Amino acid sequence: MSTIASAAPTSRGEQLIASSMPRRRALLLLMGSLVSSLGTLCYPILRYLIPPGETNSSANDALAGMVGELKPNSGKTFRFGSRPALLVRLATGEYRSMSAVCTHLGCTVQYRPETQQIWCPCHNGCYDLNGRNVGGPPPRPLPAFDVEVRGQEIYVSRKQVA
Repeated sequence: MSTIASAAPTSRGEQLIASSMPRRRALLLLMGSLVSSLGTLCYPILRYLIPPGETNSSANDALAGMVGELKPNSGKTFRFGSRPALLVRLATGEYRSMSAVCTHLGCTVQYRPETQQIWCPCHNGCYDLNGRNVGGPPPRPLPAFDVEVRGQEIYVSRKQVA
């Protein structure tokens, strides 16, 4: 009489090893999905906490507007190279200009005449009229620009470093 070896485990130890392999795979899949979910949740939080780095555009000056275009205590956004910039006419008639890109997450800021501040609508950040951050999450001031009136045109240029 010949005996045929069975493929099924014969001892209790072999049965435990054979049944634990699918559990190990399930556990690895579960751990992988948990790590993936954790990464998905953490990425936006890290982007919020770590502001983007500054990038300089190649333009050194730009036409911001015409002299009669802005009333006192008003502002407008214009293109400075590839980025937006802000031109503000104070109540005294003086012009100020700075980058319109919030230093927190890169949102476009706007001038609020009722508070005479520059405001970022993304996370309620506030800057004064010199570009210094006075409230909210922005980590550093807005880069300020020089303003020059040439005839009827208002030009804005990068501040010259001494």
